[in-house]
Amino acid sequence: MKTTVVGLITPHFLRVIDLASQAEKGVQVDWHLRNEVAATVSSLAEQYNARELLTAYVHGLQAAAKDAGTHRKRYADMLGTAASLAAQEIERLD
Repeated sequence: MKTTVVGLITPHFLRVIDLASQAEKGVQVDWHLRNEVAATVSSLAEQYNARELLTAYVHGLQAAAKDAGTHRKRYADMLGTAASLAAQEIERLD
């Protein structure tokens, strides 16, 4: 089985989507969101193409936040926050 970028980042992406959905329902997920992003960055940083994987992860989160738009404000805000946190972590890897 061939490993792909999508295959590597999808489970991490879906966990953030789940947290954003919970936040939309009123659950406090801030700590969990930060922990999930940190765990994702740590996990993907071990790959030989870590920068590409993390960049794809950030772009996916940003696109999902944009798609949610103003219809699902809390959901979009959580995805945007996750993207920002991941982008900050990418900078620290350099």
